[in-house]
Amino acid sequence: MTARGTASRFLQSVLQNGVGRYICQLKRLSLVFSKDAPSSRGVREFIEEGVVDFAKQNPGIVVYVTAKRCNVPKLVGEYLNGAVKEEALNGKTAEEVGQLLQKTVSQSGLDIIRIRKPFHTDNPSVQGQWHPFTNKASILNVQDFKKREGPADSL
Repeated sequence: MTARGTASRFLQSVLQNGVGRYICQLKRLSLVFSKDAPSSRGVREFIEEGVVDFAKQNPGIVVYVTAKRCNVPKLVGEYLNGAVKEEALNGKTAEEVGQLLQKTVSQSGLDIIRIRKPFHTDNPSVQGQWHPFTNKASILNVQDFKKREGPADSL
């Protein structure tokens, strides 16, 4: 926690994701809904219309559809780092459910948090930042402009 009262951390990537090929961090997605509850209407419509298309577009994600007696339908996402995120879907339309699924797919499983600095090192230098003239003689920075004599001057 910081003085602002919000959690923060240094910028980090998930296993260098994106350096080579992209690896989706979401591994399992569960839709839990009720067959007859009015709050699950949007989830039922999404399952009828769009869940097959979603599964075809994302072949690396296992999609479970579970009908249970529940008051609040929910979306449960399990990520490669072991994080489990749950979202309530009560009162959402089929389009909103699809958007929430896409948002869950694009996340990494890490908490959304304020980033403290755009750079960080575990071994800070006491000497300061390096630049090309760090260990060079300062005379190299000075340049004399002498008048040249020759055929080019006669023009």
